[in-house]
Amino acid sequence: MSENAVSNAAARPAPVPPPGMLPQEQLHALYEIAQVLNSITDIDRLLDRVMDIAIQTVDAERGFLVLSEDTDAAKLTVRTARNIAPEAAMSISDISHSIVQEVIDRQSGVLTVDAQADPRFAGSESVIFKQIRAVMSVPFVVRGKLLGAIYLDGKTRRAGFTDDSLAFLKAFSHLAAIAIENARLMGSLRDENYLLRSEVQRAYHFKEIMGNSPRMLQVFEMLTKIMNSDISVLLEGESGTGKELVARALHYSGPRRDKSFIAQFCGNLSETLLESELFGHKRGAFTGAISDKKGLLEVANGGTFFLDEVAEIPISIQSKLLRVLQDGEFRRVGDTETRKVDVRIISATNKSLAREVEKGVFREDLFYRLNVITIQIPALRDRTGDTPLLVQHFLNKHAAKSGQRVKKVTPEAMKILDGYHWPGNVRELENAIERAMVLAEDRDISPSELIIPRVAKPMGAAKTLKEYERELVLKTLEEMKGNKTHTAEALGVSLRWLHYKLAEWKIGVSA
Repeated sequence: MSENAVSNAAARPAPVPPPGMLPQEQLHALYEIAQVLNSITDIDRLLDRVMDIAIQTVDAERGFLVLSEDTDAAKLTVRTARNIAPEAAMSISDISHSIVQEVIDRQSGVLTVDAQADPRFAGSESVIFKQIRAVMSVPFVVRGKLLGAIYLDGKTRRAGFTDDSLAFLKAFSHLAAIAIENARLMGSLRDENYLLRSEVQRAYHFKEIMGNSPRMLQVFEMLTKIMNSDISVLLEGESGTGKELVARALHYSGPRRDKSFIAQFCGNLSETLLESELFGHKRGAFTGAISDKKGLLEVANGGTFFLDEVAEIPISIQSKLLRVLQDGEFRRVGDTETRKVDVRIISATNKSLAREVEKGVFREDLFYRLNVITIQIPALRDRTGDTPLLVQHFLNKHAAKSGQRVKKVTPEAMKILDGYHWPGNVRELENAIERAMVLAEDRDISPSELIIPRVAKPMGAAKTLKEYERELVLKTLEEMKGNKTHTAEALGVSLRWLHYKLAEWKIGVSA
């Protein structure tokens, strides 16, 4: 067939010949994409492989691949390209845009081996300016659903742009479309699995928060007032007081209860990693970013996002978070596209955020956006009368989990529990009860089963709470032979809290 005849028949795809009639190189390419179908589930790696196979088989000089957005089938995005800038690939003034649009609209392949002489491209500046000669494009369609298209062209190398190649590319695109759809489904399943693991349980309500003390009644009163609103809430309180439990209760009692609750701890993460976790990143944004990644804010869209230890967020990231709170907009790391998100922000800190603002390590404008409502979660030592109630709750909870009978606590043991000041708060109390249940075996819990660090104090030697706390921590650290991880576990506090206290007291690692 002459070049002109091929040009005139460009919009009419040739029928796919039987596999035996395809050249050996094209059969090998089809075999490779079949292998890809069975081995690659990451969408970006898959698209790169599809692009490379198509370029090599047709011997094209340039090419790109577009896919429709998951949420907007009409919106096409360049996902991978070779020797052509993604922003130029779908420029309105470029021949590639008109050809891909024709392929998408007609769901049929296009081929020309002399674009300069093809009347369909007469007057196209890009054809003349870029000296494009051969062009080929086919759609990706699976089960009648259009996924996108692939485009190839060349200036000097035209031998591979034939009717046989077009037939191959169509067969190839069918296999690729199945692989792309499967990879997308796998990505959706990974997102859904993350949500299921993040939520743990959906039955949170205020009844899960135990307490009858005056301080806790004030907390309940405030929660009742704001549970049906959508305003930002700042929870302040010591480590272990139950700030995340309160955040979950607000979410599952509010208007976003049917959407996701996502929590992110902001401490002990590098700036790059935290920014990527919150906002996501574009492939190649930094070393190790091998594919595009959704941020947790995107995953939480429509629901609630809980920022735990918000005071630890670096200044550089605070400005991006402020934009989310103000306009609901953000950009992934390394990306230029602005994305929209609708989330309720609940944040928590064991520091005074106002003091962090005074010290210049936290943005004042972000502070005012976060603390529209501030709730102080009291320490357990300030919750007069709540300890016996919490003890019974944890006895019931862990008995149900382990299948044991609900144990009782002897009066002597309860006196010790009620008199201890609990530096690790409710978390430490729960750990102590769970350990005691195991050690007591089939007996009720007595003082001998309570592994609570207790520092002997001479009669009449009054000490402040901070002095007692310091003495208790150092005594436990000594008992644990300087092992800070074991010390934190014994105290029922986080390792980060222990590091913070030791630094405050200017005590080194070997103390």
